[in-house]
Amino acid sequence: MAAASRYGLSLKQLRELMEHRGREGVARITEYGGVQEIARKLNTTEATGLLGDRSDLEHRRDYFGSNTIPPKPPKTFLALVWEALQDVTLIILQIAAAVSLALSFYKPPKDDEEVLDDSQSHADWIEGVAILLAVVIVVLVTAFNDWSKEKQFRGLQDRIEGEQTFSVIRNSTTVQIQVGEIVVGDILLVKYGDLLPADGLVIQSNDLKVDESSLTGESDMVNKGVAVDPMVLSGTHVMEGSGKVLVTAVGVNSQAGIIFTLLGAAADDIEAEEKKQKKLDVEEGVGNSHPSHALPNSSGSPPSEAAEAPDMDEEKSVLQAKLTNLAIQIGYGGMAVSLVTVLILSIRFSIDEFFFKESPWDMYYINFYVKFVIIGVTVLVVAVPEGLPLAVTLSLAYSVKKMMADNNLVRHLDACETMGNATTICSDKTGTLTTNRMTVVQAYICNHHYKPDRNCLPKIRDLPSQVGILVTQGISVNSSYSSDVKQESGTSLPVQIGNKTECALLGFVLDLGVDYRQLRREMPDTRFKKVYTFNSARKSMSTIVPIESGGYRVYTKGASEIIMKKCSFLLGDGGKVESFTTAHQDRLVSTVIEPMAKDGLRTISIAYRDFVPGKADKNQVHYDPGTEPNFETMGEDNVIANMTCICIVGIEDPVRDEVPGAIKKCQRAGITVRMVTGDNINTARAIATKCGIIKPGDNYLVLEGKEFNKRIRDPHTNEVRQDLLDKVWPRLRVLARSQPVDKYTLVKGIIDSNISSGREVVAVTGDGTNDAPALKKADVGFAMGIAGTDVAKEASDIILTDDNFTSIVKAVMWGRNVYDSISKFLQFQLTVNVVAVVVAFVGACAIQDSPLKAVQMLWVNLIMDTLASLALATELPTPDLLQRKPYGRTSPLISATMAKNILGQAIYQLVIVFGIMFFGEHLFDIDSGRYADLRAPPSVHFTIIFNAFVMMTLFNEINARKIHGQRNVFTGFFSNPIYYVIWIVTFISQIVIIQWGGQAFSTAKLNVEQWVWCILFGVGTLVWQQVITTIPIGSFGKSMELGSNPPDMSSPCVVEGDSYNNSFSTHHHHPVVGRSGQILWIRGLTRLQTQVIGGDRQDRLIPVPYSKNSTDQAIRVVKAFRHGVDSVQLNQASSNPNIQRVLQKQASLNKRLSSASSVPTDNQPQQIIATNASNNSHVVQLPTRSHTETAV
Repeated sequence: MAAASRYGLSLKQLRELMEHRGREGVARITEYGGVQEIARKLNTTEATGLLGDRSDLEHRRDYFGSNTIPPKPPKTFLALVWEALQDVTLIILQIAAAVSLALSFYKPPKDDEEVLDDSQSHADWIEGVAILLAVVIVVLVTAFNDWSKEKQFRGLQDRIEGEQTFSVIRNSTTVQIQVGEIVVGDILLVKYGDLLPADGLVIQSNDLKVDESSLTGESDMVNKGVAVDPMVLSGTHVMEGSGKVLVTAVGVNSQAGIIFTLLGAAADDIEAEEKKQKKLDVEEGVGNSHPSHALPNSSGSPPSEAAEAPDMDEEKSVLQAKLTNLAIQIGYGGMAVSLVTVLILSIRFSIDEFFFKESPWDMYYINFYVKFVIIGVTVLVVAVPEGLPLAVTLSLAYSVKKMMADNNLVRHLDACETMGNATTICSDKTGTLTTNRMTVVQAYICNHHYKPDRNCLPKIRDLPSQVGILVTQGISVNSSYSSDVKQESGTSLPVQIGNKTECALLGFVLDLGVDYRQLRREMPDTRFKKVYTFNSARKSMSTIVPIESGGYRVYTKGASEIIMKKCSFLLGDGGKVESFTTAHQDRLVSTVIEPMAKDGLRTISIAYRDFVPGKADKNQVHYDPGTEPNFETMGEDNVIANMTCICIVGIEDPVRDEVPGAIKKCQRAGITVRMVTGDNINTARAIATKCGIIKPGDNYLVLEGKEFNKRIRDPHTNEVRQDLLDKVWPRLRVLARSQPVDKYTLVKGIIDSNISSGREVVAVTGDGTNDAPALKKADVGFAMGIAGTDVAKEASDIILTDDNFTSIVKAVMWGRNVYDSISKFLQFQLTVNVVAVVVAFVGACAIQDSPLKAVQMLWVNLIMDTLASLALATELPTPDLLQRKPYGRTSPLISATMAKNILGQAIYQLVIVFGIMFFGEHLFDIDSGRYADLRAPPSVHFTIIFNAFVMMTLFNEINARKIHGQRNVFTGFFSNPIYYVIWIVTFISQIVIIQWGGQAFSTAKLNVEQWVWCILFGVGTLVWQQVITTIPIGSFGKSMELGSNPPDMSSPCVVEGDSYNNSFSTHHHHPVVGRSGQILWIRGLTRLQTQVIGGDRQDRLIPVPYSKNSTDQAIRVVKAFRHGVDSVQLNQASSNPNIQRVLQKQASLNKRLSSASSVPTDNQPQQIIATNASNNSHVVQLPTRSHTETAV
């Protein structure tokens, strides 16, 4: 009670208050005395905010809660161990080992002549125990890998959370604080593109519009204002305008947090259903990528079809598709060989023992069949590339970690390798190709052009007094008050905070010799009559302020050619108002604006218009003194018209020094760079030339958005035609004065085009709210970490923390390195696969035994899976990666060169192994180990085979580092300590296993001479590699390639998504097929399917900006829940009280929508979900207007 009296409002009252909407919400606020009175009760004010006292902030967190949502606890190590044990091949191996162990203690009656050595019989149990221990090691390694991935994801989320800040007012100063530090009573400064971090009440609104679809399902933007609908909710997006918000609920007490808390109780039920569904999907051949949870009829298909063929919302990445195909091919081959091996061993033994020898059946013989099954399963274990998920995971995780240092914050892991295949980069200009450090260097004021540089700019004393007031106030007042220029000690250049274009204009005011902060203090934003905030449709910003002498003044600034069209007057010599005729405008364009643009300057015009109650001049508007002008009724087009142009300024944004070199690297690497900007076409052309995107006389296209649309749209229907687009995009290099929809159209057109030999892989940069569709459509979307809005970041795959184009080039290099790392691992593993499988098979046929025992094969598998994947996945990228063209979507995963290396090394190793197998006793003067009794001790003969095989495998790991036919395989060997440390440790481990492994590893000690021979066989692989490299691939090269196309799992049922209609919410929709009755090995590859091909931990998005400890996470859970309920879950919802409470909560939110909403809602929870699912709205629905880099 003491805390409640301290604040005047209790936590319960604030929670209840935030449950209202629209007029009902305004009425409830009025009952409390209005927003200002609520702020007073919370001991805060609009102008001052909280004082920032530590004890006060802590008390508010204790009483009202902190702005965090407790994360779901991570899976324990034991839970991950249990998951790893679900692998089918390991289960079979465990059962076989258990049977072998049980039989080792069984003492069958023996014939008199068959007397077994007691010590030998006592050691029978060792093989079964050794296999079980090997399984334990594999399981522990897998679980540790999964645990490491989970830990890394949480680390990534923590980093994102720590970097996300929000503007608040504290102690009368605008400061940036971490989202988790926001408390009840804080005053938030919200602007377009923000993702709201807490619930609150609007104190001030400048045309504020919010998209609440993530919480309410309402797709239309909702107007927010003190008298309209003052409640704003966490996790919703600010789509237009700006304003101030009083925080009233944070964390679990916000509306999103309440839903999140309710959902927590239902989460386990939902997860169990999803696991159940996933198992069904795997059995039916679905589930390789992102599972869809569409409801019946959600895409217009009959319920039965929807249930039988779930849609897949994401197209697999290049690597995913190829790995899927390769895994299927290897899986079928491994399963077939292992089955045939078991059959041959069993049939040959049965015929020899029971037909030729006519031996009577005895339980003792079960030992042999168990041994055969163990050999067969072990062949399958070695054949199936279970090390592939680990290699991919390690390579991606290692790359993600290293890419952070290169200013690439990866949100979507697949983006790493996809970027390596990029063929086109559509880049913004401002901040990406340029420094985003803007400065006014030229100005045109009162018919005088001040040029060529900043030193020639005028001072305030050089301008007529009235003109000086208009210029300085027109800039200072008509800009976001969060934009600021500060001169910090120790720095030569002032620090620009906020929008960089506005900072350049504010710097111009300072250069004139005027303090813009004083002008802002004289005209606080609380006095503004109305604000028309910038968006890409307007390409301008306008603010209406009161005039001291009476009346109102409209200030406007924006792109020169747009503002000038709205001007009828111009301030001429001495500040005299002159008529601004069309001829005068054309002359100004040719003599002032175009020369500025050709110098690479962005041109901004500043204009004004007065509404006065008294006598009006020719450039003023008179209104009746008895009534104030109603600007809402007049409409924006009538208010922003017949303006008076004050001045034109030229803003320089220098090209980054490193960009021309980076673009040259891209072009050399086969990547086309296109600039998409909202700037003037002449400015864009000048910057593109400086960057090296275009060169004089190269015949590439530089188009404005209007001309681009004219060329690609059907003249009759105005629809975009792919055939027309295909005539434009190959030569297009610069798209100027573009709208976000133009960027989306270009990206979609390039992706959908068939004129290239392989589909183009497109990367896009974006910073504005309405860049989100293009970012989602692109194969890889880059959001600007500094200038980008939260909406753009949420839609992206990678965030550029420095907004620098060179960071994109580094992402390309890392992406190609990931692809090559996987290829290196495949080259190594497939060589071992081929040799091990052939040796086991031929051994079964020829000597009724496998020269490589089960435990030995598991050790080889461990070398392949864990150690080799760790060694080869951590290779660092080299500049040579940018010397080749992209692989493309249709190029094979196993190239002809790699296939030649694999087959060449396999032949060498097989010759050595079979030579030792059949002639080893003569070569080394030892006893033959062939046809040994089941319980015979390990032989030196077969130990040499095992040791030689491991040595050849180990030295071939050095060869595997090169996949493009390089001769020097040692290049960069010592640049990766992880690699050579693992290699040395493996070598030492092999020595220990051979010399002291004994019965457990079926090995006998070798002497020095035998060791020397084994090592020489290993070194021979290095020499033999030089021979293989010399052999030309020739015309048979293509036939050796593998993994070039996605798997063909055809089915009579094909589901297609409408990529165009759903482009705002998903990536690409392609035909997805399913097949029932998949065979056993697919279940054994569940881990590969989930980890490599879009699994739970691997492929999820890392939430931005508020991650797990935020209300944004709650929104994600709500959306995932709403769209994730399939038909089975929907039927169970009525019987699950937890789920029902969540649905009722959502229904109540829908019911309390603003009365201004035009979309009808329904109170039935199930219908709400169905409606949302049918809209397929996986992300926020965006309006047709946006905010781009030309924001001023």
